[in-house]
Amino acid sequence: MCLSIPSKVVKIDEENQMCTVDTMGIFRDASLAMMAEGDVKIGDFVLIHIGFVMNKISVEEAEASLETYREIIALMDEDEMRRAIEEDDKCQ
Repeated sequence: MCLSIPSKVVKIDEENQMCTVDTMGIFRDASLAMMAEGDVKIGDFVLIHIGFVMNKISVEEAEASLETYREIIALMDEDEMRRAIEEDDKCQ
């Protein structure tokens, strides 16, 4: 089972259909190719799977999920936490 941590869009590169997201303090790029043009805006929360933005979620849904993730990662050491956040969208 794959779990996707809500990520906040902080930059959009429309020409390359890419965005930069903030996933609990870790920044990375994701493709917007699966989304309708103009559907994702800076400040939106999205879910990513294998490097692609798959859908947007509401701020309320994102905050509820992030609170649960914070509770889980509070039980991890720093290396485990970073690995879990960085690899959250790499399910096979």
